[in-house]
Amino acid sequence: MKIRWVLLAVALCYGFSVNAQSKSKLSPNLVYNPSFEEFRECPRKIDALGTLTIVDAWYQPTAGSADYYNVCGSRDCGVPKNKLGIQDAHFGNGFCGIYCSKTDYREYLQTQLVEPLRAGEMYRVSFYVSLSEYSSGAVATIGALFTDERVGDTVRSVLMNKEIRHLTQGVSQTVSSYFEPQVVNDYDRVLTDTKKWMQVSGVFTAKGGEKFMTIGNFFPASQSNVVDLDSLTYLLPGAYYYIDDVSVVCLGCNEPKIVDTINVTENIKQVEPASDTFAVGATFVLQNIFFDYDKATLLQQSYNELQNLLAILKSHPSMKIEVRGHTDGHGSIDYNQRLSENRAKAVVDYLISKGVDPKRLHFKGFGKTMPIDTNATEEGRARNRRVEFKVLSM
Repeated sequence: MKIRWVLLAVALCYGFSVNAQSKSKLSPNLVYNPSFEEFRECPRKIDALGTLTIVDAWYQPTAGSADYYNVCGSRDCGVPKNKLGIQDAHFGNGFCGIYCSKTDYREYLQTQLVEPLRAGEMYRVSFYVSLSEYSSGAVATIGALFTDERVGDTVRSVLMNKEIRHLTQGVSQTVSSYFEPQVVNDYDRVLTDTKKWMQVSGVFTAKGGEKFMTIGNFFPASQSNVVDLDSLTYLLPGAYYYIDDVSVVCLGCNEPKIVDTINVTENIKQVEPASDTFAVGATFVLQNIFFDYDKATLLQQSYNELQNLLAILKSHPSMKIEVRGHTDGHGSIDYNQRLSENRAKAVVDYLISKGVDPKRLHFKGFGKTMPIDTNATEEGRARNRRVEFKVLSM
């Protein structure tokens, strides 16, 4: 059985943009960190092959490298001036940037919503974009896609919906099709402004259960209404847009619904963060901690689970824990030992960056010495690659 809860306090802290608050106090923004103001460290460089990992609650779902900018950033990543253009934030001090492109190269931003969307309810979606003056063109069809599960790929092109169809005698086939985002900027309204922020918005009715939002251009270049502009400097090989101030608001919901969405352990059912269940010696598996392949770099998909762990530590101010890393059976003993230690340390470093006293935290790696499932299957290996925390004292 699984512990499940949504941290309403975190949702209220990260889930409101100024625009949403002023328009509707009864329907909060369902987007964590909507203006990219919460981050782990100031951005330092634009990496064509990089991964967005420093902005709380946001990540890139493909190999297309989304970028982060902030007033505290380096010359490459500053606000308003940076390597890819000049723009003040629409709100606050930071924003992200993605290629929506006049070619088929694409970058996307993805996040998990505060709560799943409710069936039959109407939602208003809004975000702001600004075209980099260094672009070589502009497009129209930037939009927002809402899905039940995370969508992603290893490609750097248009994100496609890949469906596995099972045929006869164990034969399967992968069929790709274009996603249909629920909200898309109008085809005839090309997003050309490099000075001001342009709002992309729309209203749609949820089918229910949508938990993830992905922002970008889901259409091929031939269907994106690509326009070349004399005012652009043509330094970049496509249409590059800054993104800021994202909002998803339920139009008919009077109050946020607390739903069961986030896992902390498989051992106990319905335990609140302040519960006495966290006794000395108890060990809990963090179910949704993700790292780069063969690395100790935390991915933003880990954000919700890390917020749960922070809530536990806040609810138990004298609790001390040991974060424990484990790997699967692939690789040498020494390599896996180092990897597990570094991954456990990455979690501890994150907690410290969020204000947890380092004296309350220890970390340890166990490599591949303590499997909880077989290493003969991918499912088993995935369970063995895990991060736990053990309560050392209360």
